[in-house]
Amino acid sequence: MAAFDTTRPTYGTTGLIGRIGTIYTTFVATLVQWNDTRITRNSLSVLTDRELTDIGLCRGDIEVIATSKPLI
Repeated sequence: MAAFDTTRPTYGTTGLIGRIGTIYTTFVATLVQWNDTRITRNSLSVLTDRELTDIGLCRGDIEVIATSKPLI
């Protein structure tokens, strides 16, 4: 019996349209990541030192938290 395996990704060139799509997807993902970082940084920056301490952070941690990648 023959089976057609569709679970593995296809490797190799995908042509000009595929490459343009890949560039576009990468650009959009970078833009989304930048915006998430900006929103996180702004949200944490408006908190008082007391509120930051309550969640276990200090002002110096804001940039580290904002630029770290999610654990998911």
